Amino acid sequence: MKKIVLFTLVTLLSVGYLFAKEGMWIPILLEKYNLAEMQEMGFKLNAQDIYDVNNACMKDAVVIFGGGCTGELISGDGLLITNHHCGYRNIQSHSSVENDYLTDGFWAMNRSEELSNPGLTVRFLEYMEDVTEKVLEGTESISEEEKQNQIKKNSSAIQKEAAIDGKFSTQIKPLFYGNQYFLYVYKIYKDVRLVGAPPSAIGKFGGDTDNWMWPRHTGDFSLFRVYADKNNEPAEYSEDNVPFKPKKFFPISMKGVQENDFTMVFGYPGSTMQYWPSKEVDITMNQRDPNRIKIRDTKLEIIGADMEADPKVRIQYAAKYAGISNAWKKWQGEIKGLKRLDAVNSKLAFEKEFKKWALENGEWESDYQEVFSNFETLYAQYKKYIHASDYYSEIVFRGVEIFRLAGQANSIVNNIENKQTDKVKLSRKTMLGSLPRFFKDFNQTTDEKLFAELMPMLVEGVDDTFLPLDFAESINKFQSDKLIKKVYQKSILADKEKLTDLIENGSEKQLLKLRKDPLFLMYNKLRMKSEMDISPKVRSINDEITANMKKYMAGIMDMKNGEPLPADANMTLRVAYGKVEGYLPKDGVAYKHYTTLSGIMEKDNPEIYDYDVPDRLKEIFNSGDFGKYEVNGDVPVCFTASNHTTGGNSGSPVVNANGELIGVNFDRGWEGTMSDIMFDPDQCRNIAIDIRYALFLIDRFAGAGYLLDEMEIVE
Repeated sequence: MKKIVLFTLVTLLSVGYLFAKEGMWIPILLEKYNLAEMQEMGFKLNAQDIYDVNNACMKDAVVIFGGGCTGELISGDGLLITNHHCGYRNIQSHSSVENDYLTDGFWAMNRSEELSNPGLTVRFLEYMEDVTEKVLEGTESISEEEKQNQIKKNSSAIQKEAAIDGKFSTQIKPLFYGNQYFLYVYKIYKDVRLVGAPPSAIGKFGGDTDNWMWPRHTGDFSLFRVYADKNNEPAEYSEDNVPFKPKKFFPISMKGVQENDFTMVFGYPGSTMQYWPSKEVDITMNQRDPNRIKIRDTKLEIIGADMEADPKVRIQYAAKYAGISNAWKKWQGEIKGLKRLDAVNSKLAFEKEFKKWALENGEWESDYQEVFSNFETLYAQYKKYIHASDYYSEIVFRGVEIFRLAGQANSIVNNIENKQTDKVKLSRKTMLGSLPRFFKDFNQTTDEKLFAELMPMLVEGVDDTFLPLDFAESINKFQSDKLIKKVYQKSILADKEKLTDLIENGSEKQLLKLRKDPLFLMYNKLRMKSEMDISPKVRSINDEITANMKKYMAGIMDMKNGEPLPADANMTLRVAYGKVEGYLPKDGVAYKHYTTLSGIMEKDNPEIYDYDVPDRLKEIFNSGDFGKYEVNGDVPVCFTASNHTTGGNSGSPVVNANGELIGVNFDRGWEGTMSDIMFDPDQCRNIAIDIRYALFLIDRFAGAGYLLDEMEIVE
């Protein structure tokens, strides 16, 4: 392989065309590659206002919220805003039939009423650094296996040094499939309290019907507060903790948005796959997405019916249902968008262009012919194994809930069998600690229905070679009701009292009897089949694909040398920029760039949970007294812009040319959900709640206007 110069840049290839609005850009490289264009589009600040290690800047006001969202500080007292759906599990965890914060909303009227959230963290980025040379040191002229071991060794040493005896959390992440490596150093705060959340009929208005759609009228925001010790350092929850004092927080603009205004999204996008070759796009579009959609159809139908029939089940499964539904609908839009863009043929066209470049530069036979030959072989294997893996993932590991308990019980049994006394104690303690929360949000009848429907679906969906011996026969001999009675209802796992007593007080001999429990036995047969015959093969093939992609990516970087092209998202801090604009989704239809409170009232339907507008909001609307939030006789609610976003950008700040907060990002339009794989500047739009609507709800709807007093509001 021809040696590639390691660029101190981050690149993204969009097959066919490159547009200014496309891409998720590394903040430390903005001045070199993006700032001039951003300023031409209207940006009035400089690169140091966005990212600066030595001075307070926007990066200090942006956090990773929980495990997969973004949040931003909006006051000097640690007040944080993110999406309602990002805080949903925490809101749900505090909810019950008696105190239904999902339905009714929650607002702390002073700081003593704020609710703690065990396990919830926010991560502040201290700095990022290109460590490619350090990571790759000593990896020349050795085998691929030796190279990966050396990379792990080098990375571990770099991270350990940067952590400064555990003061910071550190990560090294590859870019370009391992052609570059960046170090990220974080400070993690663990005391994060719920301050406010609108009722679901506002924060989740439109539910799954409106999800991934425009026009949108969702007040998708929630408020939390970060707490620290008296030295402003991270600390576990304590009544002695005080509100965190950030280096920087976002001023909030009341000036609103106009069409063609400059916008910037600053957050932590999860993952994009812009460089995928045609074969992986084809597998995703024609196999993986359809399979996962089909399985989730069943899960959603069962859970949705039980939620509709029982208010308690609705609360128990609200967050779960939303999690299942989100990707389910996204995948449907993704298929539609990829087909519209003729994505596979577009990728093939680029691969043809790449081959031509390689031939002209005398590099085809020496470097890249083998790469394309490997694609043929690897994806033929991948297609087979990822099919089985997707079925196991959706059904066994994320379908039947009781299998989660089987997995925990299996850890206890394994530790007993291996005579690991300390681990036995720890695994018992861990399981005991998780049982109350599991059963709080568990309905056995619902899970029995999932079990009875999903087990036959697994048998029908995968080849017998991917099933445990005689598994298909054992499933097929029962009707669904008998399957439940013979397997599910004979298990101790669904009996909270008996299971708790066994895990807490049972002898090791009694615990080992779990090996004969019918659900435990079924789960372990499936788990072992997955762990022995499916998962290792998927990992192995993926490793080979990644190694092959590294060579292909190096060639793309060489071919596109000099072009400022950004890397795929990987849940690290990125900048996306574009402008406020609507779009034309189909012939004869034009979408404006904004929605209003009037549109909410037009959708009002008391018969449908997700469209039942709260009476208080109706009263305010009917009064026509919108105060300082009024714009042309209405209240702005949401807007769209052409920023390139993906999962993880939920909760990201959307700022104007002055760096002032104008919105909170929460979604993409249906027509643009394929943007993880292929970006279309005509159709891809991010959706944000207008910050003025959030303030309106806090102030006029919730009566929590005292929170505005700690914000910096720019009129």
